[in-house]
Amino acid sequence: MNVVFAVKQYISKMIEDSGPGMKVLLMDKETTGIVSMVYTQSEILQKEVYLFERIDSQNREIMKHLKAICFLRPTKENVDYLIQELRRPKYSIYFIYFSNVISKSDVKSLAEADEQEVVAEVQQVISKEYELFEFRRTEVPPLLLILDRCDDAITPLLNQWTYQAMVHELLGINNNRIDLSRVPGISKDLREVVLSADNDEFYANNMYLNFAEIGSNIKNLMEDFQKRKPKEQQRLESIADMKAFVENYPQFKKMSGTVSKHVTVVGELSRLVSERNLLEVSEVEQELACQNDHSSALQNVKRLLQNPKVTEFDAARLVMLYALHYERHSSNSLPGLLVDLRSKGVSEKYRKLVSAVVEYGGKRVRGSDLFSPKDAVAITKQFLKGLKVEFSFLSETQFKTLQLSVN
Repeated sequence: MNVVFAVKQYISKMIEDSGPGMKVLLMDKETTGIVSMVYTQSEILQKEVYLFERIDSQNREIMKHLKAICFLRPTKENVDYLIQELRRPKYSIYFIYFSNVISKSDVKSLAEADEQEVVAEVQQVISKEYELFEFRRTEVPPLLLILDRCDDAITPLLNQWTYQAMVHELLGINNNRIDLSRVPGISKDLREVVLSADNDEFYANNMYLNFAEIGSNIKNLMEDFQKRKPKEQQRLESIADMKAFVENYPQFKKMSGTVSKHVTVVGELSRLVSERNLLEVSEVEQELACQNDHSSALQNVKRLLQNPKVTEFDAARLVMLYALHYERHSSNSLPGLLVDLRSKGVSEKYRKLVSAVVEYGGKRVRGSDLFSPKDAVAITKQFLKGLKVEFSFLSETQFKTLQLSVN
């Protein structure tokens, strides 16, 4: 099930059910984030939603020409805000939707507050909106599989190498927005960028590809852009030239923004990978996860703990992986590695996580053997080799050259 699509359809139905006319979308902090995840401002403007307001904002103007669509969580605080709103309505009519069911007493309180009878509709019962939640029946009923993360505490500790995962892990993403303000030499218009598969074709096509492939695809995107660029800068000598320019410029401008954004994001990812020595760190992580050579693993972990480029976060994760894998090994050297972490200057909060992760996902609580020999070792080595080859393209100098050519 595509959750983003489902939420988008639900919000779309809320807006359409209010009928034609200018609308305001009244939300709380959480539902504001939900709406921004599934709709761009231009998309929702096409549905006659011209204003976006927070229910907790105290300085909203009275606009009786607008219909209000309220999309709120059914919290006590929001119900109280809504009661205040209905006692002194700022809009002509209200359509109220909650993200979950509310109690009958809250419904009664809202009804009592609606002395001016501005509420047209309140939805809080799923049975009345069954069409929104009905799924086509199949011959084989769907299966809900619930897994306990403590059965595999390894996977979250490994560096990920697909585009979307690297953005989440290395840059951080919030409501499809990435803060790049701390990137060295970043331009003002790229301090915050939006990555959404719904309106970014390059991201949609590359979000699950590994970083080696992203490097090649960025290069292809850049070359395609460069081929189009001279055509757009030619002299406009006739009405036909001007018409062609006006028709093609929006698409060219959009492509320019896409290229600039992804060159910047991938360039920063590449810089962080190099700065934190993540290729070598990841190779040792995969050895800890997929091989059973204790001597080699211990030697490699100790070597990386001495490397000043390895951050305290990455160092702690390596020791956590060692602790989980070799928890009951006869030559377990975890105490020594904890001393090495302290010598490296790793903070106490990270050192404490080592024993915490063993308590959470150690052999005592696991229901399966995570560390049996696997063919994944050969695959991992081949994958990392590919990454190293592609990183010859992802050098800092070349990315700066690309950024200059985009601008």
